[in-house]
Formats: sequence, C-alpha cells, structure tokens
Amino acid sequence: MKYCSSRGLESGLSFRDVLFAGYAKDGGLYVPEEFPKLTLDELKSMAHTSYPGLVFEMARKFISEQEISSVQLKDLIDNNIKKFTTPEVVEIKQLNGELNIVELFHGPTLAFKDLALSVVGGLLNFYLKENQQNITILVGTSGDTGSSALMSVRGEEHTDIVVLLPHGRCTRTQELQMTTIIDDNVHIYRVEGNSDELDEPIKKCFHDESFVANHNLISINSINWGRVMVQIAHYFYSYFRLCGEVGEVVQLLVPTGAAAGCIAQKMGLPITMVATVNTNDIVARTLSCGDFSVKGEVVKSLAPAMDIQVPYNIERLLYLFTDQDRQRVRCLMEKFERENRVRVPEDVMTSLKQTIVETFVASDDDIKSAMRRVYEENKYVVCPHTAVAAAYHYYQNESVGVPRGVLATAAPDKFPEAVTESEIPVKMDSLQHLETMPTKSMWMRKGEDWYGILRTKIEEITDRRKYKSKEIKKG
Repeated sequence: MKYCSSRGLESGLSFRDVLFAGYAKDGGLYVPEEFPKLTLDELKSMAHTSYPGLVFEMARKFISEQEISSVQLKDLIDNNIKKFTTPEVVEIKQLNGELNIVELFHGPTLAFKDLALSVVGGLLNFYLKENQQNITILVGTSGDTGSSALMSVRGEEHTDIVVLLPHGRCTRTQELQMTTIIDDNVHIYRVEGNSDELDEPIKKCFHDESFVANHNLISINSINWGRVMVQIAHYFYSYFRLCGEVGEVVQLLVPTGAAAGCIAQKMGLPITMVATVNTNDIVARTLSCGDFSVKGEVVKSLAPAMDIQVPYNIERLLYLFTDQDRQRVRCLMEKFERENRVRVPEDVMTSLKQTIVETFVASDDDIKSAMRRVYEENKYVVCPHTAVAAAYHYYQNESVGVPRGVLATAAPDKFPEAVTESEIPVKMDSLQHLETMPTKSMWMRKGEDWYGILRTKIEEITDRRKYKSKEIKKG
C-alpha cells in the first residue's frame, strides 16, 4: 500500500511517511493510491469480529507487513483500546421507533475521536521509540479532538503537543477536559476566535516546508490519514451489528461529512449514509447540490464540533468521487482556496449521491426537540451532535425499508448546557470534578500575531529538546 497527495505532487509514500505529516507539500491531503476491494465472502468472514479485530483488519489493509508486523500491530491496537470503559468498546442501544444508537463514546474523553486517536497515538509511539525520534504535534480543535489528542500522547517522552481551542466556542466542560491536562509535554492556547480562524496560523506553519522539517511538526487532526483509517472500522462494526444478513444495505445517519464511511463503501461495504449538520451548513450544501462555498460567519450552536466553515475532508471526498483524479482535485481545491467557492461537477455529484443519499440541516430548536423526544420516549439522553442525526430520523418518519443506525459521537455529559436547555430533567455531573482540578493554558488574544506566537512556542519546544539532549550527553 502506497500513498499520494490528493493534488498529485507526491506519490509512492509509505504509511509512516503520511502518519508523520500534516498537509501534503502541494497543500493537499494524503490518501491511498488505491483502495482495497472486499468480496461478499470476505465481508461474511468479518461479520462476527470484535471492534478491535475490525480495527486490525482495516489497518492491515492500509499498512504493509514490512512496516509493522501483524503481531506488533495487533498488540498495539489491543493495548491502546484497553482504556475504554465497556468490553465491547462500541455498544448499540436499540430504542423505540427503530432508533438504533451506535455509541462511539466510551473512551477516556467520552468522544468518538478517542477510538481513532488512541490507536494513532500508539502508532506514533511505536515508530518514535523504534527510531528515537522526537515530534511536535500541532492540533486545532472545535471541542473534542483536542482532549482526545492530548490523552493519546500526554506524558510521552518523545512527543510535545500544542493545542489551539476556541475559547467560548466549545463547552466549559470540553475546555476543562483540555486545560486540566498539565503534563510537561502539553501546551494549550485558548484562542479568542472560532475554529476556522485558529486554523489559519496552523496552516501557515504547515505550509512552511523547512519549518515543518526543522521542528518535526505533524498533525493528528482529521487531515492525518491514520485517524481516518481507524475510523473506517466504525462503519464496518456498525454495519455488521445492524444488518440482518451480510450483503443487505444498512443506512447510517452521520453527524457531519462521513469521509471514512465513504471509503468503507468504496471498499465494498453495503451502506448508504445521510450527512447531518447544524446551521453551519457547508457540508450539506456541498454534498446535496455541489455548492462548496464559505457563506457568512461561523454561527455558534449547541453542537460546537460542527461550528466550522471549511471542513478538511471534503478534499478526500473529491478524490474518492473523481475516481482518484488528482489533477481534477487540485484544480477544484485551488479554485476554492482562491475564491472561497467552487462548484462540484455534476458527474462527481452523481457518483457521490450513490453513497451519501441525503443531507439534513438541524437548527438549535431541532436539536433540543430531538434531545427531548429521545429522552421522553426512551429515558435516554443523547448529546447535541447525535441529536442532529436523531432529528433526521424523526423528520424522515416513514420506514426506510432497511436497517438504520445513528452514529453517536459523544456522551451527553460533555454538554450539560444543551441538556438543560432541552429541559431534560437529568443532571450531567459526571465531569464536575474537573471544576476543582488545576489548569494550565496560555492566551491568543484578538489582534495579536497568532502565527508569530505559535512559531515561537514551537521553536522553544525544539530548543528545549536540544538543550536536554546536550545535558544527557554531558551526564
């Protein structure tokens, strides 16, 4: 398995090459040069595989034996998924009205991103210890990625991590899940801006090739292929637990854009998807009518992880649904970057709509209504992001004719304000202890040079490592 840039400049790269990277050198994202195809017999052979087993099956298809042996890979996955609170890792709750909730949030930070980042952290540590190399991870978060990334590498000898979070744009609980991680290798900035704004200095860092090389800079946002690779297993696991017979179609309702699900379908998994979003609707407009454009400001909502205007993985979807035409992807993405808009061609939309069959936009009122209804009918509480998908389930109230699942991306405990606003009489206090824990963070204020601040911090980290290395050699 080899990797390339979605825009065509680079090819023939190993999994390790793309794991230890951010954006590709031409500004694109790293993607497999080809996608493995699974037969019906192969799907049937996986039908009763555990979640960790499916992560192994997916990773084995995208990482060569020459890079990591099967024994090493299996041990790495098993050891990092041990941190989850339920033996099955992922559970499915069958609620009234054919509402099946796929609980992806049983990890250390109660978010689905723990599933991928726990394994990505293990993969990074495997290579770093093998080569005695140091890295600095640079992460922008809208709420959940930051804490999952921090938990995956906190205290690790060969890794520093710098996280930018949008102060006041994620919940207080989400912010405390980050700022209460005070290990020496953790560096957190509270930014007076939204998720797209804090991404700008991060992109500038990654677009400076010599700076990236000099400081061993990488990302484990969703631009990192390793994270997407692990998330493919979510879709296989959900499919096998929901289908009556392997081969029948299952529909999955996904909060946001579902790049990993599209790859799973490309590999032969019989699924269709509905992409559900909040009022920041760029994903819905792109996937429903080809209108990939930035419109207005980011709107603060009850589902803050979706409060973005420029989703990274649209580029990977273009790569998939142009039949991996890198030249075409480059032209489309460069036009978008110049003009903040591009029209997705009709033939690409025709191909895409065979996988993502519909989109749905939920307002805050829709979110609260869905949260209330789920609770009233089931005495079960969903988070506001999961409620976006549940709102579609209730809106499309006719039987779809195939099994259907809602991907639940986080536990409601992270969003007590949304639970209260939805008039659900359940106190979300399992994370209340965070209020009394010590915190550590720095500021990026409006009007300051965020790019300059970020570069300086990364340079300080590298200088500290060099000094420490010299002291060790002297000793």
